[in-house]
Order: sequence, then structure tokens, then C-alpha cells
Amino acid sequence: MKLVVRVLEARNLRAMDLNGSSDPYVRLQIGRQKCKTKVVKKSLNPCWGEEFNFRVEDLDEELLVSVLDEDKYFNDDFMGQLKVPVSKVFDAQSKSLGTVWYTLQPKNKKSKNRDCGEILLTISFSQSNSFLDDTLSCNGDHVSQMRNSSELRSESSSSSSSGPLASSSSMGMEEVNSEKEEKTPPQTFAGWLSQFFLKHGETPSTSSTLSDLPETTKVENYDKKYEQQSFHGSFEEAMRSMSERDQGGEVPSNLPGGILLDQSYVVSPSDLNFLLFSPDSDFLKSLAELQGTTELQQGAWRFENGTDKLKRVVTYVKAATKLIKAVKATEEQVYLKADEKVFAVLSSVSTPDVMCGSTFKTELLFCITPGPELPDEEQSSRLVISWRMNFLQNTMMKGMIEGGARQGLKDNYEQFANLLSQNVKKVDLKDLGSNKEQVLSSLQVEPQSDRKLAIQYFANFTVVSTILMGIYVLAHIFLAMPSTIQGLEFDGLDLPDSIGEVIVCGILVLQGERVLELIARFMQARVQKGSDHGVKAQGDGWLLTVALIEGSNIAAVDSSGFPDPYVVFTCNGKTRTSSIKFQRTDPQWNEIFEFDAMDDPPSMLDVEVYDFDGPFDDAISLGHAEINFVKSNISDLADVWIPLQGKLAQACHSKLHLRIFLNNTRGSNIVKEYLTKMEKEVGKKINLRSPQTNSAFQKLFGLPPEEFLINDFTCHLRRKMPLQGRLFLSARTIGFHANLFGHKTKFFFLWEDIEDIQVVPPTLSSMVSPIIIITLRKGRGIDARHGARTQDEQGRLKFHFHSFVSFNVAHRTIMALWKEKSLSPEQKVQIVEEESESKSLQTEESGSFLGLEDAKMSEVHSSVLPVPTNYFMELFGGGYLDRKIMEKVGCLNYSYTPWEREKADIYQRQICYKFDRHVSHYSGEVTSTQQKSPLSERNGWTVEEVMTLHGVPLGDYFTLHLRYQIEDLPSRSNECNVQVFFGIAWLKSTRNQKRITENILSNLQYRLKMMFNLVEKEFVPGM
Repeated sequence: MKLVVRVLEARNLRAMDLNGSSDPYVRLQIGRQKCKTKVVKKSLNPCWGEEFNFRVEDLDEELLVSVLDEDKYFNDDFMGQLKVPVSKVFDAQSKSLGTVWYTLQPKNKKSKNRDCGEILLTISFSQSNSFLDDTLSCNGDHVSQMRNSSELRSESSSSSSSGPLASSSSMGMEEVNSEKEEKTPPQTFAGWLSQFFLKHGETPSTSSTLSDLPETTKVENYDKKYEQQSFHGSFEEAMRSMSERDQGGEVPSNLPGGILLDQSYVVSPSDLNFLLFSPDSDFLKSLAELQGTTELQQGAWRFENGTDKLKRVVTYVKAATKLIKAVKATEEQVYLKADEKVFAVLSSVSTPDVMCGSTFKTELLFCITPGPELPDEEQSSRLVISWRMNFLQNTMMKGMIEGGARQGLKDNYEQFANLLSQNVKKVDLKDLGSNKEQVLSSLQVEPQSDRKLAIQYFANFTVVSTILMGIYVLAHIFLAMPSTIQGLEFDGLDLPDSIGEVIVCGILVLQGERVLELIARFMQARVQKGSDHGVKAQGDGWLLTVALIEGSNIAAVDSSGFPDPYVVFTCNGKTRTSSIKFQRTDPQWNEIFEFDAMDDPPSMLDVEVYDFDGPFDDAISLGHAEINFVKSNISDLADVWIPLQGKLAQACHSKLHLRIFLNNTRGSNIVKEYLTKMEKEVGKKINLRSPQTNSAFQKLFGLPPEEFLINDFTCHLRRKMPLQGRLFLSARTIGFHANLFGHKTKFFFLWEDIEDIQVVPPTLSSMVSPIIIITLRKGRGIDARHGARTQDEQGRLKFHFHSFVSFNVAHRTIMALWKEKSLSPEQKVQIVEEESESKSLQTEESGSFLGLEDAKMSEVHSSVLPVPTNYFMELFGGGYLDRKIMEKVGCLNYSYTPWEREKADIYQRQICYKFDRHVSHYSGEVTSTQQKSPLSERNGWTVEEVMTLHGVPLGDYFTLHLRYQIEDLPSRSNECNVQVFFGIAWLKSTRNQKRITENILSNLQYRLKMMFNLVEKEFVPGM
């Protein structure tokens, strides 16, 4: 028997390389038979599309599928595996498991990282029993070698010819001709022996192959295989057949090389698919004439033997250019998906005649999906064309080949887009946006009368059975005779006379209670009927409008089998709530919600669906979703179905139909106003970037047009080794980009994803530079995990940045942007309380040491300590006493620099520590500068200190000033007099100055007493 395994693609694989990607390939094994796929470079979602045959003699064997990452210098890294018993395939219907996504498993069950990704496989037993098939199946490794050898000749591609006609074709299997049959014929046992002694990749001569087969057998087997591949019928029939076989898989993701075309057209998806790929269409011929392409030949569409993939081959001769002569190209095509609404076509272009043409191929992916809904109810389609270079072998010309391909594709697809726009009308997104009011005005809330709702809500078994039981009991009371008083009864009190009567009374009470709960829930829900529908937004800025159309397959948690769903939308701390729909799994809302104007564009819209369960019970979540505006195109959200997440929602395939619009009512002024506001927070002038700079920033990270760059800094990303790059800060994102010898590292995440930002004192590993540690919330920043240094036990990613050229400016900018996006408006009001203009701003990068004249000093402590002056000064000496005392008073991670001479008799050092939570609930950090100098009479010292608080409310509003004056007592040689003066220099004004001063003063006095008492206890006379 022959087992056919088709390796299609994988998704969400682990990143094994330092650049955040992998070079995956698949290895298959049954017994001693082994084979492997080609290597897909730098991809976590690779596509292979390869088929392998294995000869199976024992049904107890297992198919082992392993995914590995190719390593050029060391052993290949293991990424995941799965095992499929052969007996499971044999016992399946039609002896096939179909096309299924399988979850990859780690080698060790105790492995911490169990998320290895998924792989798409088609596993089946072949229905063909010809002698030729059995001969080819007896060595799976040999079959894979033959297939790879064929791919090197037929799938290599050229940058010069991948543009013109690649746009109208897809990867497929070319009709076998006599010339190729002579080059790679099936081999017998003698052929295998010759293959064994030849070098890897060589092909034995045809004289030693098929010598034992009569000519009639070869012709019959070939004709049989050809008939299985051929499709007799029109292109429309082929599409219908593909639609019937479609299993509802996901639309393939765009290829990593980039987007060549992303445009919507006023035409249905099926008509656009016919225009681009039908043999009866003249579009391909017109494109060939426009680009000077000759000898165009389009092969017939055929179903590959044993699979549902529809393929064809297109050949042509690309016109000569200044650098490359006319070259013949072969374009293989395959339909990955076709379900009458969504079409996905993969095109693989090969040009083996050009230099290094056998080492690579150009792949293009065409995705046709339904476009935005038009006001006049016309159908629209969205066409997205992406590309990548797939290198089959390593070559030193890789960079030059990719650069030439990129430029050639760009030029060719400009002509493609112009020609396509002449055949079908493009959708004008500006007109679509201007028709927002027209689209929303067509929505009408479904009229619901209280009577119909009451009938629908109360028409259930609980209410009906309770009514019937009540009627039955009333009838019994009317017919029954009064019973005599017995037992403990008396006039007015009739107790049950048996256990049965007790049970009946209990059932009646419980039924009545449930009916009363239903009535209360219904009345409360009717009060909430109005919701936030129709409430107009206020202010100017970014206006977010959400239209809730309908829901599909909403999960139910009640015994009735029907939920009472309502939806809660949350954006920038504001919520909007829909009305409740009673007893509906497919509710119709048609409600519109508007959020008040925002100064900066929103990053995320949270959508939560709840089941109403009364006014006093916690609502049960039926599903949730997050809409990321940074990663989504606003035009795509004009009419979209959002799948809900969660166990209940995923089990029922719940979805919501939404229409989302985001408009800016203040134009470019809103950016200037936002930058002006951030200048006050940062304390430094922020320049408005040019449109060219913003465009390059958006293109670098794939951000939407409304995103604007605020500032960027040169720094190092700390992972295993420091990586120098640039940190980009915008209103909604923080991103990092580095390009080291062609290896690019790029990632970004949202400000809302950040849970905490800490500053670590300089270390040798950070090149004597403070480190900014950014900790993300659990489950956030998954796409940026390759840039994280560590991941803690709670699953939170930590990013380390250091070696900033302007650390103070970078730190202040990062903290200001994070607070602006992470804190809700209520938190900002509570912390800031009518913030005013900054009184004093530091404009220098390093800041300045503020003298004591900036703060009004007053004495807060004075005492005579029974310790010598020299011993007391060890409290500031950086030794054992200094560290021990500071740690005991609640200073964590205490670190300091050595004393350095600034001037004659003046020394200075830096201190950094973090408050224990017993000292400060906010667990803030302190950076301090100390100066010491001897008194004029040389009988003591003066220590001046300026402290800055970080991570506490209003900590950037002030600095603390302390002066320690330590003097010898002439009459007492072993005692000293200590005076401490305190003052606050206010950088910004606030109503809470008095309250803050009192709070700091009380804590400071308590801390000073504790410190001086510990110094007395540590002093041992005579030591």
C-alpha cells in the first residue's frame, strides 16, 4: 500500500534565530523511510506544498512528522513534532484524514514552552494500485530526492520575469511532456543502485530506467494518471467544484516580502477572479502586449492527482531590458482557496536560464476578498498581492537578487494596476468615508413592543408549568372541604399533614421564586433598553463611531438554551453599552455608539458580550474580542465580522457584525496640539516631523497613515548580546529597529500593553549606562517576543534598553507617553488635580544640580549623638555602615558611586535606591546627588543632598533638598552635634503642595530618628 502525505503549510512556529524568525523544513519518517521538504528562509508561517509517497507494509507503524530549523553552522534546531498512526488513516472514511491542522508537540512533555505552532497536512492512502506507483513508493527518501531535483529545474524564478505575468497565475503542475519524461523517468532497482553510487542530486541515464517494463505498461499507467489530473469542463465548473470541496479554512496570510498592490474594486470577487485567472479572459493577453511579453501559452486548469488543488502552468518570454536579455519564464499556479467569496492563488515563477536562476524562485500570493459595503449596494472586492523570494540554495548574490526583484516587481505592478483600473472601477475610499452618515442612517433599530417581548420571554417551561400548577392548586382549594384542626394546628394555621404535602409546598415555593426572578430580570432589562444608542459625541478630535449590526451563534448558559445578550464597548477608559436582546442566539441590534473626541487616535477597542442575569448578579461573559487600530486598516473595519474569543464563543463560533469609523475633525492641528501637550510633560521641545519622515516610519513598521512619529533615540537592545538600533516613539506605539549586517530586527507594541517601567542603575554589562526595563502585561506583545530579554514566571515579557545618547530626555519622553496612554481620565484627575503650566523646565539633557537657594530650608531635626564625628561620617562613606543602615530603613537595591573631587575640598557622588512598600505604597525609586565639604573651622562636615522621586504621583513636580551639618563638641570628644535642614523646590505648581509637604516631612523625621538610633547601636567604643 502507498501512503500519500502532502505537507502544505505551517503557522505560528517558534522563532529559533536571533533575528526573530526561523528557517523551517519538515522531515517525515515511516520506519526506515525518510524524506524532507525544502527549507523556507526566515518565516514563521512557511508554505511548502510538497507531496511524498511511502510504502506501508505494517499498519502498526507510525508517521513521524518533525519540524526543524536549519542551522548553517550547528545542528538543526528542533521546533516541534507529531505522530500519526498508520492504522488511523487506514480506518478512516475513504482511507483519508483529509486536510487538517495538527498541533505540534515538544519532544519532552515537561518542556516549559509547549506552544510549537501548527502544521497543515493531507494524509491518505492512494487509490491507485498500478505497478508503476508501487515501484515509486518503495523508497520514500528516493521519491523526495526525485521531487526536489525536479523542483530545482521547474520552480526556480527570476526577478526580471516575476512581475509581468505572475499577477495572473498561480502555482501549479505543468502538463508532463515527452522531454521532461526523458529527463526524470521512474527508476527500477537498477536505477536505484546507479543513483546510490552517483553524487547527490545527479540523475542516472535513461538507459538504466524502466528497462523491465514493457512499453504498453508505461503508456497505460501514464494515461491513467493523466486522466486523473485532467479537468474536463469550463472554468466556472472548476470554481464550483473547488467551492464544494472547500473545508472553510482561513485565508492565507500575506507573504513577508511586502505588499505590491492593495486596492478595492467595484466588482464581485467571483468576477474579479474570472478576469484575472480564467483562460477565456483577455486581461492576461493585454498585459503581455503592454509589457512586451511574447510566446504566451496558458495551460489548462487541472486537479492534482489525489488532492483538491486546482493547478495550471503559464509560460512566456519576458521582454529584454537594459541589464537582462529576453528570458523564458515558467509560472506555476495553484488555487489555495476558492469558496465563491474568497479566492487565494499562489504563483511560483521560475527562470532557470538567468544567472543563478536555479537557486531561487519568486512567489506571489493573490488574495481576493469581499470589499467594503458600498452605499448603492453594489458588490466590491479587495485585491491584495504580496510577494517573497524563496531561495532553494545559498548564494552570495542574495542581496542583489532581492533588490532587483523588488524594483522589477514594483515597476511591473504599476502597469498591472493601471491596466486593471481600466477594466474595473476602483473604490474611492474618500467617497466611502464621506458616505458614513448615509450608511449609518440606513440602520434602523428593530421595533419591539413590550407585549411581544413579554410573550417571547415568558413563553418557557418554567413559567407555563408554574401557572398550570397554580391553577391546579386553586382548583383543589375550591373543591376541597376544610380539614379538622389536628396536631399543632390552630385557627388560621394549616400545616402539611404528610411528607408528600411538604414536598409539594416546597416545589410550589421554588417555582414561584423562579417566576418572580424572571419578572424582576425582565423589568430591569426593560429599564436598560435605551442603552447608549444615539448618544452624540462631544468635542473635536478623533471621533470613534461603532455600529453594532447583529450577532451570530451567541452562546447560551441558561437551561432554556437562549441567551439574553448585550454588548459593552470600551475605548480609552470610556464604555458604551447596547440594549438587551431577550432569548436570541442571532440578535439584531442596528444600534450606533459614538465616543467623545480624543486628542490622539485610539489604539484598542475592547468588545465584550454578556448574558444579562438580573440587576444584582454578576454578568456572565459570552465572548470577547479586541480590535487593534494600529494593526488594522480603517477601511477594512467599515463592514466586518468579528469572531469572539473565549471557550463558550469558540465552541459556538460566535461572531459580531460591526461597522467602525474613525475620523479626525481637527486635521493636522491635532498633531501640533498633542506635541505641545507632551512638551509640558517632557520638559523639552518636540519638533513636528516632516510627512516624508512619518511616511517612512509608517512603512517601516506597517502602521496606518494616522500614526505620527514623536521622537526616536539611538540605544542598545539587551538580549543575549547588546544590539544597537533606534527606538521609535509615537502616540500609540513604541518600536525598535536594527539592521546589523543585513540581519534586521524589528518589533513594536502598544503603550497600553506596558504594565511597568523601571530604571536600573548602571552596570558593566550595560556599558555604565542606566537600563530602562519595560514589562508588558501577561499575554501582550506576542509578536514582539523575539526582542524580549526575559519572560518571568507570570508570562510577562521584559525588554531592556540602555546606552541612550540622551538618557534623561528618552526616559522622560517614555514615561510621559506611557502615563498619557495607560492612565484613565479618572486616574489622571485624581493624581494631578488641576495641573497648571510648568513653572520650571529642565532643557539640558543632563539636567542641573539645583543649589539650596532654590528651596526654602528649615530645621527638621537636631540632636547630640554619643558617637565621634568621623564615625558618623561613615554613614555617607559608602562602606558597611552606609549600606546596612540604608537597607534597614527600607531602601532596596541600594547602590552608589565613589566620592569624586569636584573642586577643592568639595566631593560628590550619586545614589540610587528603591523604597520598600512599607515605606511607600507606590514603591517608587529615588535618584540622589550628594555633596560634602568640611566646615570653615575644620571641626565638622556639611553634606548637601538633592533627591528626585520617580514612580510616585506628582513626583515630577518637585525635588527634595537636605543639608546635614555635623560638628564636633569641644567639651565631649566622643560626641557630635547633628542638625538636619529640609526644603522642597517646586518645579510645577499644584493645589496639593501643603499636603505633600506635610506628608514628606512626617516620613522624613521618622526616618532620620531611625537612622541615628541605628548609628548609636552600631557604634562600639574603643573600636
